[in-house]
Amino acid sequence: MQHYVCTTCGVQYPLYKEPPVNCVICNEERQYVNPMGQSWTTLENLQQSKTYNNEVLTEEEHLHSITTKPEFGIGQTAYLVQTDKFNLLWDCIAYIDEATVEKVNELGGIHAIALSHPHYYSTQVEWAERFDVPIYIHEDDKEWVMRPSNRIIFWSGESLKLSEDITVHRLGGHFTGGAVLHWETGDEGRGILLTGDIIQVVADQSWVSFMYSYPNLIPLPASKVKEMAEGVKELKFNRLYNAFHRIVKGKANEAVQKSAKRYIEALEGKLIHK
Repeated sequence: MQHYVCTTCGVQYPLYKEPPVNCVICNEERQYVNPMGQSWTTLENLQQSKTYNNEVLTEEEHLHSITTKPEFGIGQTAYLVQTDKFNLLWDCIAYIDEATVEKVNELGGIHAIALSHPHYYSTQVEWAERFDVPIYIHEDDKEWVMRPSNRIIFWSGESLKLSEDITVHRLGGHFTGGAVLHWETGDEGRGILLTGDIIQVVADQSWVSFMYSYPNLIPLPASKVKEMAEGVKELKFNRLYNAFHRIVKGKANEAVQKSAKRYIEALEGKLIHK
């Protein structure tokens, strides 16, 4: 019996004697099955291969990124947010080893894990068990949890306050329970928004975008994009980090609002250059 991990999305499954036939996460229009076919591994195999390690970088004061090198699965980054009394791991990655645990503990450890959406659930239960912490997932995405655990807390409503200055907000969009993290005192009090890819920083990092599916380029309706932009409009944040080391370094809330306006104009046929 092993906890198999999908090599394409990095999500871990319950104990099975044999690998599952299909990955539920990948067999859905927001993700994809590798053209070479479905394949599986285990966390133990990844560790024993001696191929991977996690790079922990200081992005700015009290914010650290954790990224697996070489890339595995989707290749997303997790973030460790440090406050005076509470450290949060935002999103998760599939690879974890003792070197990672040691480094995170040097930074004060983790008190909780919160997730933006199902594509980043990865080996979240392994992380939660290793650090003895709860996992916070919006109840609207409960059906996408492939490895159940009593450590998972399904929250409801539009926001969840995890500490004095850290609140998770449900915006939906990419997934019904899609969430972003507002760190009110980040960036020296100017505020930071961590978005996974619920709000995605694009190549021109003064802009963002919104999609139902990124790999398959399926857009969201204009009404939903407007709703998402309005959902963060009253939040104070100067900087925005996505899950792939792209950053809106200043006036990030303005960037979200102008980007939503441009997106809606494009869908309505008003953004046409002749």
